[in-house]
Amino acid sequence: MHPLAQLVRRRVALTAVLLMVVSGSTFVLVSLSPGDPAEQILGFNATPESIARLRSAMGLNQPLWDQYWNWIRSAATGDLGTSISTGTPVADAISARLPVTLSLVAGALLVTSLLGVGGGVLASLRGGGVARAVDAVALLGFALPSFWLASGMVALFAVRLGWFPAIGYVPLAESPAGWLRSLVLPIAALALPSIAFVAKQTRESMAGALDSEYVRMGRAHGVPDRSLIGRHALRNAAMPVVTVIGVQAVGLLAGTLFVENVFSLPGLGSLLVQSALGHDVPVVMGITMTITLLVVAVNAVVDLAYTWLNPRVRTS
Repeated sequence: MHPLAQLVRRRVALTAVLLMVVSGSTFVLVSLSPGDPAEQILGFNATPESIARLRSAMGLNQPLWDQYWNWIRSAATGDLGTSISTGTPVADAISARLPVTLSLVAGALLVTSLLGVGGGVLASLRGGGVARAVDAVALLGFALPSFWLASGMVALFAVRLGWFPAIGYVPLAESPAGWLRSLVLPIAALALPSIAFVAKQTRESMAGALDSEYVRMGRAHGVPDRSLIGRHALRNAAMPVVTVIGVQAVGLLAGTLFVENVFSLPGLGSLLVQSALGHDVPVVMGITMTITLLVVAVNAVVDLAYTWLNPRVRTS
């Protein structure tokens, strides 16, 4: 079998196992957490008899394994169930909020890649004050979590200066300019810690590549620095940088849980928090599976980048 086909088969098998582990763990944790979905639907003034009837109708009296198996069978056909809180299909709730989260993560990843890689390369080439400035920004990014950054940015740029809205989201179709303004602060808060990691890794990787024997030999033979850096040093330094960017992409997805709630963005992160607090198991399961698939997609892109940078990875 072709090595690439083996890689695909292995990734598909790992994805299936990952989905089962994540879905099973999430289902158990949410189901065993305090709270009764039937009581939340009927209200605290409901009689015990009405709550018991609704629990029976919802299948909540079944063993936990049977409840999970019923969910698996429905999810396998594309039916993620219905929200306990709103009564809307889970798939519709996710599709309505997914563009917000994807816009936030994609924007933060773009900013992270451009500024992180650019700053790291510049620091490795210039050194001195530029390198110290990159180190200072990296230290700031390491020290400040996204939640604190988001709160500070709201206080400064939204409340005090009034440059950007403090909360809310404007759909792209409604107003491109408003959409961009509503995402500037969330993207900045989400991206800054990741920029620090990418810049540090890029600087270290580029420093190692520039100090390698083939670069020194190229310079000794009069090869222009632009050619050595663009064709050789950057390519050889790229693999560890790609790894860090992939890890940061997953971290950005996790960071949306905090950033979306700070800025009141109607994305998956804020919906997940609301659903977990409301014991809305179908919505929590649907969002968890969606995020898991996004993580798998990120890893697949990293694998493809590895293959492009180094074909020997195909057989590893």
